[in-house]
Amino acid sequence: MAKLTKHKKEALAKFDKSKIYSLNEAVDIVKQITYTKFDASVDLNIRLGVDPRKANQMVRGSVTLPHGTGKTARVLVLCTPEKEQEAKDAGADYVGLDEYIQKIKDGWTDIDVVITTPNVMPKVGALGRILGPRGLMPNPKTGTVTMDVAKAIQEVKAGKIDFKVDKFGIVHAGVAKVSFSNDKIFDNAKELIVTINKLKPASSKGTYVKSIFLSSTMSPGLQIDPKSVTA
Repeated sequence: MAKLTKHKKEALAKFDKSKIYSLNEAVDIVKQITYTKFDASVDLNIRLGVDPRKANQMVRGSVTLPHGTGKTARVLVLCTPEKEQEAKDAGADYVGLDEYIQKIKDGWTDIDVVITTPNVMPKVGALGRILGPRGLMPNPKTGTVTMDVAKAIQEVKAGKIDFKVDKFGIVHAGVAKVSFSNDKIFDNAKELIVTINKLKPASSKGTYVKSIFLSSTMSPGLQIDPKSVTA
């Protein structure tokens, strides 16, 4: 069994692992039990009562966090020349097409979001096996396949994140930095949870939100009462 560090012992002493907390309480405790020397991410893990193997129970979407993520997203726009200046003016970090498609095929994925236009999706589709597992594949449902690339870039830079339920029925997402105020972490976490609630598939039976855990990088997770968010 791994030996508990001093900080881990201190963290575990500050909350009850068997207790279900309100979101407000959990945010306050997570800030207290984070001992990293860097500005840790605050993460949500939401287990849903869906079967992701069924297309009609897939939960995916995007949400613009009220206070941003605390991280500057690196945006790649894959487009034809007539859209390049629009993308650059809107703040894209990388803009192009064939050269970046080849770069990605060669192993480059040092980006956070890929935005493209519908007319180049046949070319971008070839990158599915590389971008898909990393959550980078553009998708019309998340607004990353669009002719309005400027708007898409601005939304991402303002704190828009994409999420997708994994094969175990869990949505994982970073919603803030631990340096954020309690209110900002609460607002961002609530925005994601409320958005996921609205996306409940009609075919999903029984309890939709089975559990919610809030944690920071390397901290223990605290279970949250879903009713404390949606009430």
